[in-house]
Amino acid sequence: MIENYDISKTITGVIKKNEVIATAKNGEEARNLILEIPGEDSAFDAGANFGVLVPGPHEFGNPYHFRLYGVAGIEKKNGKTLIDMCVKRCTYVDEFNGEQYKGVASNYLCDSKLEDKIMIVGPFPGPFKIPEDKASNLLLIAQGTGIAPFRGLIQNIYKQHGGWKGKVRLYYGGKTGMELMYMNNQKDDFVNYYDEKTFKAFQAVSPRPFLGEPVNFEQAFEQNSKEIWGMITHANTLVYMAGLKKMKEAIDQAFAKVAGSEEKWESRKAELVAGGRWVELLY
Repeated sequence: MIENYDISKTITGVIKKNEVIATAKNGEEARNLILEIPGEDSAFDAGANFGVLVPGPHEFGNPYHFRLYGVAGIEKKNGKTLIDMCVKRCTYVDEFNGEQYKGVASNYLCDSKLEDKIMIVGPFPGPFKIPEDKASNLLLIAQGTGIAPFRGLIQNIYKQHGGWKGKVRLYYGGKTGMELMYMNNQKDDFVNYYDEKTFKAFQAVSPRPFLGEPVNFEQAFEQNSKEIWGMITHANTLVYMAGLKKMKEAIDQAFAKVAGSEEKWESRKAELVAGGRWVELLY
């Protein structure tokens, strides 16, 4: 993955905030970090991506471990740029030996202290663009840390652009309440936009997360099926989706139910993809 990005020009960021925004009883957590970099005229903007370089040595003698993150928010003032990011502390099980290991970059960032220096590269273009036409509709679908680019996108729409006339609908899912980052009891940044006439947000959670059941987007879509299908069939609607790859099947099933059949949905989706109005970031 690192070979696909230019890491020749590094930037030193300084940790200015590291706060928990969601927790679970099993010790899982998600954190909101703010990195300060020099230059108020930096190319960083909401929705862009950047790479974090974790110093090594690492496996196979690699000097750095590279991990791509999205800009969840941006603020430029006093000759500095503040980059807002969302990080979920990760662990994974090795498929060969069955042992559990800590995610390198996520634990490095989650364990960082104030004033720690973090090496980053970028920015790199993000997949989600704000349409030039303010009458465009945006249907945003996210799960887990996939919320980060949409948080930045929504901030940009209402703070920097203003006067947005199209509908902005966010469907945000999590297997547990812990995964509802930026929209929970500890932190609800989207409350700032609930008064906007064009913005609405909806939550979808797993009915039985302890059994590994997927997030119930189908129910959330069904409750608003008329509006969703009206947006989907409108010529100026863009659909943006971000989150885990496994959510793709659940989303297609939910849309098929709204459309009335799988065939009708697949036909409409093909039109959206062909027109550049369906964009997804899955990992």
